[in-house]
Amino acid sequence: MDTLQVGQFGLVLQQAKAPLIVPLLKFLVVVCLGMSVMLFVEKVYMGIIIIFIKLFRRRPLKHWKWEAIKDDVELGNSAYPMVLVQIPMYNEREVYQLSIGAACGLSWPSDRIIIQVLDDSTDPTIKDLVELECQRWASKGINIKYEIRDNRNGYKAGALKEGMKHSYVKQCDYVAIFDADFQPEPDFLYRTIPFLVHNSDIALVQARWKFVNSDECLMTRMQEMSLDYHFTVEQEVGSATYAFFGFNGTAGVWRIAALNEAGGWKDRTTVEDMDLAVRASLRGWKFVYLSDLKVKNELPSTFKAYRYQQHRWSCGPANLFRKMVMEIVRNKKVSPLKKFHVIYSFFFVRKIVAHIVTFVFYCVILPATVLVPEVQVPIWGAVYIPSTITLLNAVGTPRSLHLLIFWILFENVMSLHRTKATFIGLFEAGRVNEWVVTEKLGDALKKKLGAKAPRKPRLRIGERLHMLELIVGFYLFFCGCYDLAFGKNGYFIYLFIQSVAFFIAGVGYVGTFVPNS
Repeated sequence: MDTLQVGQFGLVLQQAKAPLIVPLLKFLVVVCLGMSVMLFVEKVYMGIIIIFIKLFRRRPLKHWKWEAIKDDVELGNSAYPMVLVQIPMYNEREVYQLSIGAACGLSWPSDRIIIQVLDDSTDPTIKDLVELECQRWASKGINIKYEIRDNRNGYKAGALKEGMKHSYVKQCDYVAIFDADFQPEPDFLYRTIPFLVHNSDIALVQARWKFVNSDECLMTRMQEMSLDYHFTVEQEVGSATYAFFGFNGTAGVWRIAALNEAGGWKDRTTVEDMDLAVRASLRGWKFVYLSDLKVKNELPSTFKAYRYQQHRWSCGPANLFRKMVMEIVRNKKVSPLKKFHVIYSFFFVRKIVAHIVTFVFYCVILPATVLVPEVQVPIWGAVYIPSTITLLNAVGTPRSLHLLIFWILFENVMSLHRTKATFIGLFEAGRVNEWVVTEKLGDALKKKLGAKAPRKPRLRIGERLHMLELIVGFYLFFCGCYDLAFGKNGYFIYLFIQSVAFFIAGVGYVGTFVPNS
């Protein structure tokens, strides 16, 4: 009976193949090829612009006025603008001392700077530790304020918004923002504030991130490759061409007048930083990116933390695009070319198409063509375009070129979560406003591993298994076996290797494992 049922199912599938499955798959291949071409053109365009920037040494110091702020005998310290430094944090036991210490170590007249620690911690022990740290710096003469709320409404955006309401903020001209694991160099303000002082149309000066733990494990090296491209190419090109790019949420200085004119912080999405940047840009404000000014910070080194971060970073922009696209179209203050750049390049291609085409095309549609040989993918779409895109992405981190294959496999695995998050954002599904703070380990891992050899921790299978990765892995493995037995494309090599990557992620064998204390 079972054999008969399988045979009937196979017959139905075969009958549906020609009139339904083949045309549908051909249509999806065309759509995916179209998205691949869009992404390819965008990458090549940015590559050409970055070459132009490097050849002609088009630096912010040449394009914008910059003069060091000098001491004035008559004015004294009042020659320096008043600066607010905000440090939002939430249960940051491992890193709170680093960020507070770095902020308090900024070189700036002590009577012209206010350090504001916005502590949303729910752990009373951590709250006490952070408050004691603030008191310790206050006893050294640092003007530091410890601020708490009785709720976490709006998460980070809510904390920053509440922080701006305090009376002492009214005397400040600019606000620098650092997440809890960021450690600016002492000269950070001296290198950024002059751009704002001498150019009245600049709203934001953004610094680059420097990763202190990029060599911790293979996963952090993969992250470094992706983020280095973002900072080396995407931010640089946006700054040089349209004076617009997405604020990274930290390691930047805002003109408070521009921040307020744009409507302040809003918590309608999980990318409050990008939201503010787009709104400020639509009001005509310009942004400057400083690639040579680097701020040390930490990459998430556990797979769980990285997945949550990527969900937020993928879901938020898609949701913001849904909310703002018509507002951008109707805007009268910026040129049509800049609106096209924001809608098409910044949002649609980079934040939506890039995620969807990576997973849907290379992990779903391309393997499916193995099972339906009537549908062919041209070699330029299956090999040439993705190879070129990959090589262009690799320019940001030359030291990791030998890891390129691992990076491709890892990015394809992560594209599963980014695609899912993108659709959640576009359709405002259940987890659209989920905010899980990215776990920072600081020196915690070193301390735990530095102790006497711990007993092997007991793991619950459910904590390490990720079913979506395993399902995709089995699908790719099946397609690889079918191609090896019946196919002529030779895709089985890629399919087997990529399925192994999904299996490894599926059993949680990615990133750093932090043993229980």
